[in-house]
Amino acid sequence: MTPEKRRIRYEDEKHRWDRNFADLLQELRVAQTGIQILFAFLLTLPFSNGFPRTTAFQKDVYVVALLAAAASTAMIIAPVAFHRALFRQGRKPELVRYAHRMASGGLAFLLISMVASVFLIVDFMLSRPMALLLGGATAVFFLIFWAGIPWYRHNWIDEDAEEEDEQAEGEPASR
Repeated sequence: MTPEKRRIRYEDEKHRWDRNFADLLQELRVAQTGIQILFAFLLTLPFSNGFPRTTAFQKDVYVVALLAAAASTAMIIAPVAFHRALFRQGRKPELVRYAHRMASGGLAFLLISMVASVFLIVDFMLSRPMALLLGGATAVFFLIFWAGIPWYRHNWIDEDAEEEDEQAEGEPASR
């Protein structure tokens, strides 16, 4: 077993919550960049030359995409505000649980915004049937990678890790 795995295996609860929070923050940083780029694009879209040619339906889809991006941004950034409010109060477990829920909700709204954005652009440039097809394909693609594969793999154990765990069972716990 590697020293890192041994350290994680025998960490105390406080250190586990600290590690979980650090992991969540790193994930949020990655997601936040993508959301900011999408949101910026959506904010500038009505000021482009071609936007007046959109139909009322396309404008409705745009509003859905924009509001979903705004909700995603709010939820992905919310753990930072929550951390500021609870700073040094010893409530890391509550913060990690809250941040997890906000990140999950933020990703759900990001999915809606991405699908609506793809649908809007394809509907504007090509046709409604093609927008339905590619919008649906986008939704399926995101759901496979964001939900399907993680759900399918959540109980998988890496064979090497399982072998290391079996070997480590005979080792004394050291810190």
